[in-house]
Amino acid sequence: MGIAQLGEVHIDDRNKELKAFDESKSGVKGIVDSGIEKIPRMFVRTQDEFTEDLAYTEARGDQFQIPVIDLQDIDCRRNEIIDEIRRASMTWGFFQFVNYGIPISVTNELLEGIRRFHEMDTEVKKQFYVRDLSQKVQYDSNFDLYQARSANWKDTLRCRLLNPDPIDPQLLPSTCRDIMVEYWKHMMNLGDTVAELLSEALGLSKDHLKGSTDCTQYLTLAGHYSPACPEPDLTLGSTKHSDQSFFTILLTDHHPGLQVLHQNQWVNIKPIPGALTINIGDLIQLLSNDKFKSSQHRVVASNVGPRISVACFFRASVEKPTLLYPIRELISESNPPVYQDTTFKEFVKYSHSRRPNDVSSLNYFKL
Repeated sequence: MGIAQLGEVHIDDRNKELKAFDESKSGVKGIVDSGIEKIPRMFVRTQDEFTEDLAYTEARGDQFQIPVIDLQDIDCRRNEIIDEIRRASMTWGFFQFVNYGIPISVTNELLEGIRRFHEMDTEVKKQFYVRDLSQKVQYDSNFDLYQARSANWKDTLRCRLLNPDPIDPQLLPSTCRDIMVEYWKHMMNLGDTVAELLSEALGLSKDHLKGSTDCTQYLTLAGHYSPACPEPDLTLGSTKHSDQSFFTILLTDHHPGLQVLHQNQWVNIKPIPGALTINIGDLIQLLSNDKFKSSQHRVVASNVGPRISVACFFRASVEKPTLLYPIRELISESNPPVYQDTTFKEFVKYSHSRRPNDVSSLNYFKL
């Protein structure tokens, strides 16, 4: 058998493995429940992925820590808070909020609700399993399962809460429906606040981003579940990426794992009880003409778990042809536009077609 044929056999075996996993509809949790001691090959990172990691180092100790911003007394401290957000958005692209106004009982119950969904009877959970990202409610494992070089060690419940019409709550899983609706209300208020603060941090009126981009009108909630992994050094909970959003608001449980790439080092983001992590998405980097940074980040796997997190993505519309371009008020002779005009549909289409090792979709849209 020649080398080419060996390669074809390997690809064929991998495709069979992916298909069998997909058709089981039981996700990573189903694999763990079967009592495995070694992870399936489809989850093992390729040699190329390990080689690319050699370009980065792991930050040691407390050398770096993302900014923590206290929203207490925001009316009195607004200018101070805006300055902190500006610095964090320019240097890190990540920061954490404390005292943001959502009761800890709500955030704790949402995490528990996401856990309940992923740990419910598999036959019931399978009803939500679908690979169509346009569905309003979707459970799957690895949305890019057939395109990625290796699969991530996580399952996801994805709910399109605003598009821009609100979802019918009855479509949400009963195991987490009530708390998801409650959290959604709080998230819309906080999303408005973040959009206003980012606008002002860019030197614009507080309503600029909301008025010109509808950046709070399209909201997707993703509840991730990463079981304990028997071989965590061989896989990842989430591969290196930046978010295709304006901004993302992330709630995590007490398990560490999230890392941000800062100065070519992977920096651990420490879970702070009750804190939310905010990160700048690709669309804000484009709109801000590279003033604000959409940082690469990932989640490492662990032999402790499950790790539960809830990401709220404030995105643009795929259906609506709204143009995205560097904000004109930020452009000058000394600061010419870095990006061409595009739409979110074009941005997503390219993102899904690019090679897995491409650093960022933003590079394609540079002038």
